[in-house]
Amino acid sequence: MIEEWAMGLMESMGAVGAGVAIALENLFPPLPSELILPLAGFTASQGDMNLLAAVVCTTLGALVGAYAFYGIGALLGRDRAVALAVRLPLLRLSDIERTESWFERHGTKAVFLGRMVPLFRSFISLPAGVSRMPVLTFGLLTAFGSLIWNSLFILGGYALGENWHRVTDYVSAYSKAVLAVVVLGVAVFAVTRLLRTGRGSRRASR
Repeated sequence: MIEEWAMGLMESMGAVGAGVAIALENLFPPLPSELILPLAGFTASQGDMNLLAAVVCTTLGALVGAYAFYGIGALLGRDRAVALAVRLPLLRLSDIERTESWFERHGTKAVFLGRMVPLFRSFISLPAGVSRMPVLTFGLLTAFGSLIWNSLFILGGYALGENWHRVTDYVSAYSKAVLAVVVLGVAVFAVTRLLRTGRGSRRASR
C-alpha cells in the first residue's frame, strides 16, 4: 500500500524520506503526491518531522525527479521525439510543429504552472528537455512551482492532523476533473481529425 510505503520512508529517513518519495513520484506519476504531501504534513504535526525540512526536502525531491525527465528529453532530442510522435495515430508533423511553436512562446509558463497540475507535473519536463530550455531557467521554474504545490498540501496535512486524508480527497477530485478534460480534449481531436480525413478521402475519389 502506497500510504504504508511512504510512511515507512518518513519514519526511517524523516524529511529526507518525504523528499525521496516525491522524487520517485515525479519519475513514476502513478505514485500520488496528493497522498504523500499531506501525509508529510501530518507526520510533522505529530512532531516526528520538522515542517520546514519537509517543505525543503520535498521541493528538492521534485527538482531531482524533474531533472531526470528533463535529461531523458534532452537525450532523446528533437529529431527522435518527432520521429516517435509522427508514428502515433492521427498525429501529423504539422501538429507537432504547432506544439513546438506554442512551447517556444509559452514554455516558461507551462513549466511553472505545470508543476501544479496533476498528470502534467512530471511530463512537462520532457518537452522542456527536448527543446533544451536553459537548465537554470528550468530548475528555477520547477523549484518555485513545486514549492507552491508542496507547501499547500503539506500545510494542509499539518493543519488537519489526523484528518489529513481530507486533503487527498479534495485533490483526487481535482485530478479526476483534469483527467476528464484531457480525455475529452483527446476525443474531440480524434473525432475532428477522423472527420476531416474522411472528407478528404471522399474529395480525392471524385
